Amino acid sequence: MTRLLVLCMLDIKPMSGYDIQQALRMTDAERWGGVLIGSIYHALKKLEKDGYIMIDRVEQTGHRQKFTYRITEKGKEHLQELIRDALTNPSISYPSSLYAGISFFDKLPVEEARQALEQQQIHLEKEYTSVQMGWEEKREATEGAIPPMVQLVFDHMFATIRQQQDFVEKALTYLQSDDSSFSL
Repeated sequence: MTRLLVLCMLDIKPMSGYDIQQALRMTDAERWGGVLIGSIYHALKKLEKDGYIMIDRVEQTGHRQKFTYRITEKGKEHLQELIRDALTNPSISYPSSLYAGISFFDKLPVEEARQALEQQQIHLEKEYTSVQMGWEEKREATEGAIPPMVQLVFDHMFATIRQQQDFVEKALTYLQSDDSSFSL
């Protein structure tokens, strides 16, 4: 995913590693793309070695050099391959640890299981708020001109969080029912 995002950024315009990091940080790529912002420089070195990007210019800032990279034609072709792969590879993610915890909740005292699920609710609410803040920043940065596919991504993120919130709420309802001897 890092290679894909770096190449996409460089396809927009030549940028330094720092500029790419800031742009990805602003779009919250760590959250939705699973990209570790610190891995950008490693990706740049590898992409350059493979001929997908090249140094566009070097600026001297004090005792340091700032490299600005640009995508090559080979890099544009590779970017298309990466996009194709991203669109065709299935990416279903299940909250597997939550599923396992709910499946075996009866190994805990009911009150402890309830408190744990309430913590899950708090986490999901924070996640929703975080995505909402990212949405607002994106809207501001684009002056309200959100591309339809980006809108679609955000809509899906919100729906996914709401669905998990509903799931946890139902689990809490089951825990609070009179018959706590059932299994999910």
